[in-house]
Order: sequence, then C-alpha cells, then structure tokens
Amino acid sequence: MEHATDRGPTAEPDTDEAEPDMDKAEPDTADAEPHPETETGTEPQPPGGKKDRTPARRRLRRLRRGALALVLALLLPLLAAETALRVNYMGDPAGGAYTRGQDAIWLGHAWVDGRKKDADVAALAERLRGTGIRDLYVHAGPLEHDGTLPPSAYRNAPWLIGAVHRALPGVRVQAWLGDQLATESPDGLRLERAETRTAVVDSTRRILDTGFDGAHFDLEPLHSGDRHYLDLLDALRAVTRAHQVPLSVAAHQIDPLPAFHSLWGTLTNHPKWWSQAFFGEVARRVDQIAVMSYDTMQPLPSLYGGYVAQQTSLALEVTPPTTDLLMGLPFFHENRFGHWAHAETVPAAVRGIRLGLSRTDPDRLRFGVALYVDFAATEDDWTAYRDGWVRP
Repeated sequence: MEHATDRGPTAEPDTDEAEPDMDKAEPDTADAEPHPETETGTEPQPPGGKKDRTPARRRLRRLRRGALALVLALLLPLLAAETALRVNYMGDPAGGAYTRGQDAIWLGHAWVDGRKKDADVAALAERLRGTGIRDLYVHAGPLEHDGTLPPSAYRNAPWLIGAVHRALPGVRVQAWLGDQLATESPDGLRLERAETRTAVVDSTRRILDTGFDGAHFDLEPLHSGDRHYLDLLDALRAVTRAHQVPLSVAAHQIDPLPAFHSLWGTLTNHPKWWSQAFFGEVARRVDQIAVMSYDTMQPLPSLYGGYVAQQTSLALEVTPPTTDLLMGLPFFHENRFGHWAHAETVPAAVRGIRLGLSRTDPDRLRFGVALYVDFAATEDDWTAYRDGWVRP
C-alpha cells in the first residue's frame, strides 16, 4: 500500500491588521496578552506539521480498522473453541472406563509380503498378551485405482493367519484394504463408477477366501455425504456376512462444530470432517468403526485430549450398540501441518477417550481403542496404552 504524502492546506498569515494611528500615543504593550490567532500568524498544526485530513489517510485508517476487526472476528471464535476443549479435558474419568477387550492395532505390509518370520509373530504375541487387543488390521493392499487387487500383494497371508491363530487364539486377522480416492485430485479410485465398486467387492471376496477373519477399509479422502460409499458398504456387508466375518472401516473425524466440514472444504478444498449424521449412517452399515482421532491440528496435549473427548462423545451418540466403536491412538511421531507429536500423545488421547466414554455411555461394552501403527510405535507408546487404558 502506498503511503499518503500530500500535505494539508495551511492558513495564510493574517495581513488585514489596520495601520497604526500615528496621532495616537503608542499603547503600553508590556503587559498585553497576545491574541492566540495572531501570535504566530498561522493556525495550530498537528505534530510534524502535517494535517490528518487527507482522503488517503482516512482510507488508510479505515483499512487498518477493518483488518483489526477481521483478525478479531477470526481469532475470538478460535480462542473460544480452544478454551472449550481445555475445559472438556478437565475432570476425572469413571472408575470403569478401561479396556473391554475390543481393541485393535494397524499392522504394516511387511506382515504379508515375506519380510516377517515366525520369530516376529512370537514377539508380537508376547507384546499383545495381557492387553485388550482382539483385532489386527494387516495392510494387504493397496487396491488398484480400478478396484482390483493382485494376489501377489498378500502372498504370505495364509502363513500369517495360521501363525497368529496358533500364537494368539481368539485374535482376529483382518485384511486392511484401501486406496486414495479421486475426490481432491485427478488420480485415485473413483467410487462414483459402478464398475469400480463391483471390482472392490470382488477383490474383497477373493481375499476373504484366503482365510482372513474380516475386511477393514480405509478410503481417503472421503467426503461427508458420499452416497456411493454407502452403496459400496451395503454390497460389502453382503460379502462379509456370507463369510461370517466382520466388516470394519476407518472413519474420518466428526464436525467439531455444526457443518464445519462445509466451511473448511470451501476454504481449503479438503472438507476433512464428516457430519455426525453421515458418521451414523456409516456406523449402521458396518460391524466395526475406528475413528482416526489424530492429525487434529491441536497444539497442546490438553487441547488434543479435550478434542478427543469431544470426538468420543460425538461418535458414541450415533453409533448403534450393535457396532464396535474404536477410537484411534497416535502410535506415531511426526511433525507437519495438522500434527504435532508433542501434543498428540497417547496419554492425552487415552485420558480424552476415558472422559468421553464416562460422560456419554460409561456402560457400553462394544467399545475400544485402535493403535496406529505398529512400525512407528515406541516403548513409551506401549507403556502409556497399558498404564492408561489396560489397567484393571
């Protein structure tokens, strides 16, 4: 913005004084008071000798005031929301808000592509004994953009399933399938194509024939209200029921404020959140739903924990009692936009989950946590999970 440089008009000296009368005696001026308008011969000036009356300066002031008003309009709601999250993190969870034995963990692709061996399964079994983990989501994809899945992607699946069943009786091995959707970029899987949805269903049928104990889907970025996704879930449910195994999905977070996904989508072209109503529609179509309650943009553990407490309550309100609801725990440590490792911690998430469960549905049995992800987890993550969620 250019700065105004014009000076305002200045008053001319007063030149209309009458000539002195030479016939009269000179007045005694020693004690005379000077007239304020004639002492200097000019009108009073603002500091610096500039008048603050030009149109350019008035426009500049208006712009500054408008900018300040805009900043306050953006910051005040944000500060109010963050304060609410901090308050939401206060209080004590109910005494019984611990594991129900319905927990899960996401496992990387190394478990089915030949890199893992019997010793790795033994170590995993030792790690999981005494916890509440019942489901392993083993990465067996990704799907091709046309919905197909080559058998080579999960060639060691029969070995893994048998080894886990022997080492950890009762633990289910689910095929974790997914792909990037073409919702925000030209490349990716297109759910609006009927032939693609049919291919996904066929791929699921074939992978379940391998012996997996369930099918777990993670399709992103999935926009709220996507009817093609709901149609896909209806078709997949028929397949999983025929195999007598659960259909499971990873779910986006729920709007922290009404219709927030619409506002965020308009600003960024990435809606990120689902409406609570859409979350409920998805939850009614599956046997298990795991909320990806991380990557929240929260800068402090207390704010992250308060956010997770809110997400837990929102999800509990619309998830049928016949569907397993799992809340995600961040077993990874990255620093990037949307995720601060120092804020999104396992202790903060566990406390938030326990608070949300205690306030909303403390007696719910079909509830647990889901750990993301095995290959990035630290000993501190496992200790926090055990101490915060598994104990008695």
